[in-house]
This record gives sequence, C-alpha cells and structure tokens, in this order.
Amino acid sequence: MNNANFKFHNDVEIPKIGFGTWQIPNDEAYDSVTMALKNGYTHIDTALAYQNEKNVGKAIKDFDLPREEVFITSKLPAQIKGFEETLKAFDETITNLDVDYLDLYLIHAPWPWDEIGKDCTEGNIQSWKAMEQLYNEGKIKAIGVSNFEIKDIQALLDNCDIVPMANQIPFYVGRDQEDLLAFCKEHNIVVEAYSPLATGELLKNDDIKALADKYDVTPAQLLIRYCLERDTLPLPKSTHEERIVQNKEVDFEISEEDMKQLMQMDDVRK
Repeated sequence: MNNANFKFHNDVEIPKIGFGTWQIPNDEAYDSVTMALKNGYTHIDTALAYQNEKNVGKAIKDFDLPREEVFITSKLPAQIKGFEETLKAFDETITNLDVDYLDLYLIHAPWPWDEIGKDCTEGNIQSWKAMEQLYNEGKIKAIGVSNFEIKDIQALLDNCDIVPMANQIPFYVGRDQEDLLAFCKEHNIVVEAYSPLATGELLKNDDIKALADKYDVTPAQLLIRYCLERDTLPLPKSTHEERIVQNKEVDFEISEEDMKQLMQMDDVRK
C-alpha cells in the first residue's frame, strides 16, 4: 500500500478508501455521490442489488471527471448464478451506470441472500468464467468476489484461470476474520472492508470513544484507520457531508499497543 492506492495482482490500482452506497436509496444516491466526489473520493462502490446504479452513474457523469479518474465498482446480484445470466446482469449494470467499462466487478455473495449457506459452487464457477471473459475483453479492469469464505474462493482457484483480485467482506473492530484475511493475503487478494463502523454500532462503544479522544479523531476515523492498519480497504458510507469529509481524513497512525487492544475486542454485533 502506498499513500493513495492498493494494487491488485494484475497491477491495476484502487484508491485506498472507497465511498460505499449500500442502503443509500436511489433518490439520495445522486447527492451523496456528488458530495463524495466534491470532497476528493475517486472510488465509488455500488451494486445492481442496491437499486441506485442509475443515480450513482448520473452523479459521476455530471461531476465531469475524466472516466479514468473515477474507480467504479459494481456487483453481480447474489441470486444470479451462471455464465449467460452473468453476462446479462453485467450489461444491465453497464447500462444503468452509463459507462463503457467497470473498474471492478464482484460476485456479491456465494449464495442468494434468502438462502445463506446454500452450495452454489457450480453456479459461482460459471459466473466467474463469464467475468473472466468480460475481463479478457477489457470490459472490466479487475474482477473479484464478496462475502466469500475460504472454501468458496478455493473452488474458483481450482476450476478457473484468474485468481480473484478482491474479496469484499464485513470487516471491523471485533470481526477481523483472521483466517480468511491470511488466506487472501497468501493469494494476493485485496480485502475490502465493508461496514467498517459495524453499521454504526461501534460508534457508541465507550472503549472506541476513549481511544478516538486520545488521537483527537472521531470514532469513525479511528475505525476506518484501523481497517487501513490491518491492510484492508475500508468502504465507509454516509449521506452527511461533514461525515463524508471526516471519513477520508485518516492520516494518523494507531500505536502498536492500541492496535492490540482493538484486535482483542469482541464483536459488538453478536
């Protein structure tokens, strides 16, 4: 990691903090993404399932940065598995966003959200092969997965040609997923940390508040910095401009001692 970017194993660079748009309704997405771009974010994360791709794309287009200066991620819906089905969903995403290519495309989950844990190995393999084709055609700069456990990634490694470049997982203080983190590191897969604030739950934690005060930062800034210190890429989201600005201002270091304390905390969401 350098000051601004992570680098995938294919040498494509991705800005080290992304602006997440999960749970931001389509009618709010335009203003939120515009605020993010205005305040220096150049990495925007969305998904077909979020139902906000159209306004995310419109905000990016209207802001009028050169296309190559904005890193756009979207995702194949979790319930869509298969080769042709993936190509069709990708076309829908590209149309919604009104772009010629994606910087990163992810399989949103290894199973449908209403059937968590279902074995969809063959479907994931076929979806991945479709994404490999899109990647080889230059329609996607990098391909990856989301919410994949070790066994799910291993199935792709065993049956496909391209090692995933990213795995986007829930990662925050108290939920470090050490085994998965180590596996991804071993295979040079960048771990993206979604819900770095535990969907806001950690902001109320007294230990987090005390440490944030020590560094003269907000609890959110401490939690985002923690993800970076763990060599993961945080994806904070907000619809409030002040917080959007703060979430990017994390140029401080957490001491080794305080990192140990944070790594020993229990998951607040259990």
